[in-house]
Amino acid sequence: MDSEEDMLDAHDMESGDDDFYSGGTDDEYNDSDDGEPDYGFVEEDADDSAMIASHRSQKNYCVLREEDILRHQMDDIERVSVVLSITEVEASILLRHFHWSVSKVHDEWFADEERIRKTVGILESPVVPPSADRDLTCGICFDSYHPEKIASVSCGHPFCTTCWTGYISTTINDGPGCLMLRCPDPSCLAAVGHDMVDKLASEEDKEKYNRYFLRSYIEDNRKMKWCPAPGCDYAIDFAAGSGSYDVSCLCCFSFCWNCTEEAHRPVDCGTVSKWILKNSAESENMNWILANSKPCPRCKRPIEKNQGCMHMTCTPPCKYEFCWLCLGAWMDHGERTGGFYACNRYEVAKQEGQYDETERRREMAKNSLERYTHYYERWASNQTSRQKAMTDLEQAKTQNLEKLSDKQCTPESQLKFILEAWLQIIECRRVLKWTYAYGYYLPDHEHAKRQFFEYLQGEAESGLERLHQCVEKDLVQFLSAEGSSKDFNDFRTKLAGLTSVTKNYFENLVKALENGLVDVDSHAACSSKSTSSKSTGCSSKTRGKGKGSSRTGGSSRNPDDN
Repeated sequence: MDSEEDMLDAHDMESGDDDFYSGGTDDEYNDSDDGEPDYGFVEEDADDSAMIASHRSQKNYCVLREEDILRHQMDDIERVSVVLSITEVEASILLRHFHWSVSKVHDEWFADEERIRKTVGILESPVVPPSADRDLTCGICFDSYHPEKIASVSCGHPFCTTCWTGYISTTINDGPGCLMLRCPDPSCLAAVGHDMVDKLASEEDKEKYNRYFLRSYIEDNRKMKWCPAPGCDYAIDFAAGSGSYDVSCLCCFSFCWNCTEEAHRPVDCGTVSKWILKNSAESENMNWILANSKPCPRCKRPIEKNQGCMHMTCTPPCKYEFCWLCLGAWMDHGERTGGFYACNRYEVAKQEGQYDETERRREMAKNSLERYTHYYERWASNQTSRQKAMTDLEQAKTQNLEKLSDKQCTPESQLKFILEAWLQIIECRRVLKWTYAYGYYLPDHEHAKRQFFEYLQGEAESGLERLHQCVEKDLVQFLSAEGSSKDFNDFRTKLAGLTSVTKNYFENLVKALENGLVDVDSHAACSSKSTSSKSTGCSSKTRGKGKGSSRTGGSSRNPDDN
């Protein structure tokens, strides 16, 4: 296991604002010295193109560009080379073997240098002593060459430059395994460094090798990962031991360091994995088929009822006609059996218990499907709303702020509260989306926890809807106004207040879910007290709960009830 020094070595961490919902000090959300509320957003001089990325914490990680990766890589190689008094080529071989852990290299080397040299293929003296012969024989093609046409690594095995070039090229074209290249002699374990590649490989092969070499610094390093966004070439250097795994790349993509799925705090990676698997699995398709179709009595193909009549006709070539309720042949039906919209046979059989097991399975599948649909629709709709908010944020930055500045005679620097509101909405939509996955897997028998969860979710969602409506609709009147409006300052105060309140709601929700809803007992006591005394403190929360429950409906199994 890497030492603490290794986990933090050599890489300067970019510092940013505190995490959106970090467990920091209470002073984090206190008012600033100038009397304006400090909502934890980026400074006014921040680059707008990176506002979303810098909006969340970069305290425990930094984003690396390709030039940053190369610089860190060369710094590590130089440091090992100086400390161990070896060449940079040998230092790079050691670092690759120990997954670019500088402290691990130092520890192992000083513990048993001879063993490490033998393991990684860095030999102190050649296995084959230098020959005084005028001609040397290549160990691959067995032709004789002048010494200037022969090359070898630390072992001293002689091979002609032509054979070396072919050997290196073949290995590079086989993939990243070329970084662990050994001497062509089958019995030799001497390592081949990048100096031989630079000397003998073609330009195309050199470029491939250098690309593998650079990527190995990220892919073999336990505290670095590539950003998983399509087309993104940035990497993340993550500091171990931090509370949150959510990171934001400079490409504006946020993801979880632990599982590399999109950022999902406060829901744990296990729940996210199950939810994503469920969304993509065939099980829900089978549930739908079981709940909404019946097998044809003759060919057994599933059939969906798409009209009101009970008279069903299977598709060609079967064309079997049967009753939807009892699955009996339609020729045996008529007015005496209930006609087109009923079936006396089915009712009699149901009373006798003949269809109880089949109907029970179908009803269970239907309830399960409705419950899943309830949570999935809300999960997906919040994702859609988040994407729309990101589009609106970009429009606000590129068009609306300049237009609003002209109409209201206000500098753009004083309109950042609008961008802050959009950023808050984007983050809250992400959190709210994943709370529905959390709610789906919350056990039904834990009634107190479910009630507390739905209360917090309802409070947060109702606050978010008020904020979203304010910035999305109330702003339109000022954009379309002919001139400056005296109500704009009131709008500023209202929007800043809603942003702050919504942030507090989601802080409470995030902290509660991360703590496993352990505060449910205190919530129950507060609810009981508000019911008996009707105190204003808790009664206001009760009102929020009613609104939130109708919005979230976490325990409902029927979408029609919402």
